[in-house]
Amino acid sequence: MALNFSIFKTRAITALIFAAIMLLGLLWNQWSFLILISVIHFGCWYEYQRLVGLIDPGYTTITVFHRYGVMLAGWCILLYFTNNLYYLGSISLVDIGYWGGLIFLFALPALEILFLQKLKLKNIAYSAFGLLYISLTLGLLINLGSIKGPFYKGPLNFIDRLPVLIIIGSIWINDTMAYIMGSLIGKTPLTSISPKKTLEGTIAGIILSIIVMGLIAYFVITDFDRDTILQWMTIAAIASIAGTIGDLLQSKLKRMANVKDSGHIMPGHGGFLDRFDSLLFATPFVWLYIQLFA
Repeated sequence: MALNFSIFKTRAITALIFAAIMLLGLLWNQWSFLILISVIHFGCWYEYQRLVGLIDPGYTTITVFHRYGVMLAGWCILLYFTNNLYYLGSISLVDIGYWGGLIFLFALPALEILFLQKLKLKNIAYSAFGLLYISLTLGLLINLGSIKGPFYKGPLNFIDRLPVLIIIGSIWINDTMAYIMGSLIGKTPLTSISPKKTLEGTIAGIILSIIVMGLIAYFVITDFDRDTILQWMTIAAIASIAGTIGDLLQSKLKRMANVKDSGHIMPGHGGFLDRFDSLLFATPFVWLYIQLFA
């Protein structure tokens, strides 16, 4: 597959703008981080509900309370994982997330029965999957933004969000290198789900992501620490492999919905789910690794 420089230029410009916004949200302060993840959360939910509605038109019959209530319920899950770092006055966002989640847990089924006279279990299952796929995952990402693990030794002041940066950086490197190397040397299709992906590009992307993140760790860590560098490289491997699977799952959903992109907010990259599908799938695996081994 030859490298299309016109498409690559569009993707590169969009990616640079997108990266600037992401880095601003990630690095400015903890509130900008929360706002950024919240925007991603609601953007992903909007596109997820659209895709499910295209796959199963029955989901389009959900009430307005179900449609937006489940988004807010998911946001409460996200707030619950803020790890007591955020307060509105004397009230922790963890408490808001906990009590808000309980209210929605009882209110949404009651409203569904009130307005539809019955519970459609299939629609509830679709929304429940969205809570796991989007809300819980982004909640775990927020939680990773408060972990002081063995990932860095040096003077930089955004250490709390470093695990998040490592995940996102690994996925970006993997995606970019897989696209470039697949375009240049790729010959073997990876899967029929995503015909443009090649086995050669996928393997190259994963390997280069691990190597580049290891080099970055080597140069930013003040005192050489082999264990810390290995932590970065391990996270890069997990994020790249799981992220590739997440990208394929999203491609499967789009095929089932018969659409090319989940949305159109980013030229050359599609929508929120197109851009964050890898992150949504990779985050739980990295979170679990850090909890068990880091």
